[in-house]
Amino acid sequence: MWSGPRNLSTAMMYSFAARGDCTVWDEPFYSAYLEYTGIDHPMRDEIIAAHEPDPDVVASICKGPVPGGNAVFYQKHMTLHMIPQFDRRWMRSCINVFLIRHPARVIASYAKKREGTTLADIGFVQQAELFDEVAAWSGSNPVVIDSDDIRADPEGMLRKLCDAIGISFTRKMLHWPAGGNEADGAWAPHWYAAVHRSTGFEGAEGPLPNLGGIYAGLAAQALPYYEKLAALKL
Repeated sequence: MWSGPRNLSTAMMYSFAARGDCTVWDEPFYSAYLEYTGIDHPMRDEIIAAHEPDPDVVASICKGPVPGGNAVFYQKHMTLHMIPQFDRRWMRSCINVFLIRHPARVIASYAKKREGTTLADIGFVQQAELFDEVAAWSGSNPVVIDSDDIRADPEGMLRKLCDAIGISFTRKMLHWPAGGNEADGAWAPHWYAAVHRSTGFEGAEGPLPNLGGIYAGLAAQALPYYEKLAALKL
C-alpha cells in the first residue's frame, strides 16, 4: 500500500491487522530512507536504531514468505521512502495499491506535526512516479483507492478493495482495539496519537481546509499528481 503521510495509512494498516489472517509491516524502508538521505525527521536516531537500515534486507523480506505464516502480508509504504537509489525489483513480487488523499487535507494535517513542509515531504510526485512504473511493467493500471471514500463508506470501499486484489472481505476490518498495534514503528509516539484513540474509521470528512500562503502554493503543486490518480480510483 503506497501513500504519502497523513493519508489514513495507519488506520488502513490497523484495519488489515484486525483481519486475523494478516501480518502487517509499518513503513519498512523508513530507517533506510533516513540513513541514506541524512534527512532530519522527528525521532530520526531512534528510528534508525530500532529498524533495519539496509534497503536490500528490507526488500528481501517484502518479497515474502509472509512472516508468521499468515495468508496476507500488508506492507504500509511511504512513497517518499522509495528513493531512486533503492532497488525496486522486489515490488514485482507484490500487489501494489495506491492510497490517495486530497493534498489540502494532507498538508493541513502534516504541518501540525512537522514544520517547513515541502513537496518532497508529502509524497505526491513520488506516488505518481511509482504508479507509472508499476503500470509500465505490469501492463495495467494498479488499484487506486481514496481515503475520503473509505471514510465515507468504510465497508463498501474495503469490499471493493478486497475484491480488486483477490482476497476476501471480513467485517473484522472495520474495527480494532484502541491503544495502537504491536507492529507500530518507533515513530508512533510522534505521529499516531489520534489513531491510537480510535477503534475504527472516522466518519466522512467535511469541506476542504482553507490553506494560506506557502501551504496554498504547495497544495496547488501537488494537486495535478493527486488528480491523475484520482481519475482512476475505485
